[in-house]
Formats: sequence, C-alpha cells, structure tokens
Amino acid sequence: MPDHSLAKDHPVNSREPLIAWLESGCKPRSEWRVGTEHEKFGFYKQGLAPLPYEGESGIRAVLEGMASRFGWSIVAEQGHPIALIKAGHGQILASITLEPGGQLELSGAPLHSIHETQEEINDHLQQLGEVCAAMDVAFLGVGTQPKWPFPAIPWMPKGRYREMRRYLPTKGVLSLDMMARTATVQANLDFGSEADMVQKFRLAMALQPLATALFANSPFIDGKPNGFLSYRSEIWRHTDPDRCGWLPFSFAPSFGFARYVEYALDVPMLFLYRHGHYQDAGGIPFRAFLAGRLPALPGEYPTLGDWEIHLSTLFPEVRLKRYLELRGADAGNSATLCALPALWKGLLYDDEAREAAWALVADWSLEEREQIHQAVPRLALQTPIPGRATLRELARQVLPLAKAGLARHNIRNERGCDETTFLKHLFQVMESGVTPAERLLEAYQQRWSGSVDPLFREQEFESFYADCE
Repeated sequence: MPDHSLAKDHPVNSREPLIAWLESGCKPRSEWRVGTEHEKFGFYKQGLAPLPYEGESGIRAVLEGMASRFGWSIVAEQGHPIALIKAGHGQILASITLEPGGQLELSGAPLHSIHETQEEINDHLQQLGEVCAAMDVAFLGVGTQPKWPFPAIPWMPKGRYREMRRYLPTKGVLSLDMMARTATVQANLDFGSEADMVQKFRLAMALQPLATALFANSPFIDGKPNGFLSYRSEIWRHTDPDRCGWLPFSFAPSFGFARYVEYALDVPMLFLYRHGHYQDAGGIPFRAFLAGRLPALPGEYPTLGDWEIHLSTLFPEVRLKRYLELRGADAGNSATLCALPALWKGLLYDDEAREAAWALVADWSLEEREQIHQAVPRLALQTPIPGRATLRELARQVLPLAKAGLARHNIRNERGCDETTFLKHLFQVMESGVTPAERLLEAYQQRWSGSVDPLFREQEFESFYADCE
C-alpha cells in the first residue's frame, strides 16, 4: 500500500516516497470523477487588443470583479491577484488561474457526470459575462491567439512564468508562443490501480492524435493562416523536448509508476519555490536534487511539495499526477468544451469500450506513432495511419465506442438526456470530415474577406445549454 506518512514539507532522498505519492491517487471505481479545464483569450471588444494585467478593464479587474460578485477567494503573489479558488471539505474544489499571456483558465471540480461539467461551465461563463459586460471586454475560444504578435501580448506577474520565460527559449524556438499564444481544453480522470493507470495512460497516449484532429481549431497566427489546422499542437512540438510531446516508454511492458518517476527525475527543474518566491534552479535534473546535489541548495533534499511542483512543469500529452491529465486538444467555444471529457470518460471509464479501442491501436509501432504525431498538426483528420486510410476512419470506429461507454453509464439529466449528447459535435466533425479549423479557414476566405477580426465575434464565449432529442 502507498505510504501516506510523509508530509509535503518532509525531506525525501529516495524514489520510494515519490512513487508512493503517485500511487496514492488510486481510487475505487465508485470515486472516479472527471475534471475539465479550459483556457480562453481575453480581448477588448473595441479594437480586439488583448487584455493587460492592470487597468480598469484589465485581467486584475476581471479577477477582483469575480471575487467580489461571486464569492471566489483571491490568491495573490507579491500583492498581485493571480488566481481565484473555491474550497470545501479542506480542499480546493475549483480555481480560475492566469496563463502567461493573460489566458484565463477554469480548472473545474472533479465531477460525477458531464451534465455537471456543463452546468459548471455555464455558471462560470455567466459569472464571467456579467463582470466583462461592464468593461466591454470578452473572451475567445480558439487554440492560438489569431491576430496579435508575441510583442503585443501582455505578460502576467507570476514568478513561475518569469523563470519559464528565461529557461524555455533555450530549449525550443516556439516556447514563448506556447506560453503566451496558445489555449487548450483538457480532461482529468482517475485510476483504480497501477494496472488500471497503465491501461488508461497507454490508450490515451495512443489516441491523443485523434483528439488533436477532432478538436483542431488553431489555423491562424499573426492575422493570417499558419499552414496548420492545429498550430497549438505544432507549437508544443517545438517547446522543450525534455518535458513535452508523447512518451514512447509508456508502451513498454515495464511502464508503471516507477518508470514515470524515472522519467520525471531526469527532466531539468524549471525553478525552485522557497519562502513564497520562485528562483532559478539552474536547469538541474530533479534526480540531482534527490541526491542532495542541487547547486542552489547544496546538501538539501526535496520535499513532496517540491516533487508535486516539479510534476506540474512536465508537459507530455498525457501527464501523470495522482490522476491523469489528457492535454492534446485545442480550445474551442462553449458549445464544444464538454465533448472532450465526454470522449475520454466514454472510452476510459468503461472496460468494454477501453478494450475495444485499444485493439484498434495496439499494434502500431513506435515509428508509426511518431509519424502520426508529427503529421497531425498539419493534416488533422487526413493524417495517414497504419491499417486504415486516415484518422477520420479511426474516428468512425472510436466514437461509437465512446458513445456506447457513456450509454452504459446511463447518467441522465432532468430532461432525460444521457451523456452521449455531448459527443454530437464530434460525430458531426467525423461525418463531415471538416474540422473546426477548416470551417474557420473557409470563413476567412469567403465571409470574412481575408480578415481574422470576425473570428473574435463568432468564437466569443457564451453559455451553452446542451439538449437532446
């Protein structure tokens, strides 16, 4: 059984507590939940410029307005509000945080059903809309900032971003674009045991390119087409090879908690956090810290709190904490956000669906998986795959499995809809073969007369109430 005896501030000098920390996330099936996170770009309705941090209509004012009107608690750093939280039963239930370029992120609570997720998103967007209406600002749901170049993006006053901005450009040419000009939607899911984690991790990693294709929604940068359908995912490919991308070792027979720990130990630390401040860690792997050989803190050992922070600075397409984070999709508008958690819940929380989906992708070689990951940002559903023509044909087989998995859960809302209603958008994409990005490109070339400005109006966030036939 996992060792829960170590406090977060207790020094550790071996792998075992780090492995046990991951293992402590195991939960019985009855306690499995789904959490959903989504990011969005703020902009002024007049002129479409991104929101600065300060000012009467800046990001800080948005956060303070949310706190004063709707009971969120402010989290400040060096006197600057940088996040909002809602807590209960001694833990944080949900939070609203800032990404480096002012993207606002809702990190939702772990919820039993996708219906509850939709209600949570609707409540959030209603609150945000009330605050923004008085400021004449709005938020945009798309995978990359479509109009403004990097120098025009305001930088948020968070210490960890200062250190990331210093370090990441030494590793990847598009790392600053990742920080300031991308937005995503992700789903967080639980596991019951190490074996269950491995099965879910592998399937999620194998199918991340399909999720990227179905949700491709970032065809513009600097006001014009960028040559990709999911430029957000291409940006991540050029951010930091040490901590980003897909993880080939997850398909090896030896994969488990210990193997993920070995991977994480060898990733250089982005920063240290001590006494309320972030500081340079010298790009030293966490393994050196575990051995008491971190130059910034000679002879000192990390705590489980340090380990938790370090894991949050790894950005693979599937990330392991005490739950799984599935990170491969572009942000979208409010009508599509729940499609991602619905897809993964249907596939990963139903044994029959999970086994059938794995059978479709189990025999791909590592070389074939790499080719798919390289091609999908540009080609999306037209990406060639082994044994079938394209990812679109894989979607024809996978989406019905997810739908059947959700149908077997049979969780209905007050109108009698089950959770399969949230997959309708993905079925429409699959059946038409046209991704959200391709619809935007068509509008750019025709209705918008070669301008991205109308995108801000058409992709502006509004509440969306799912219904069923």
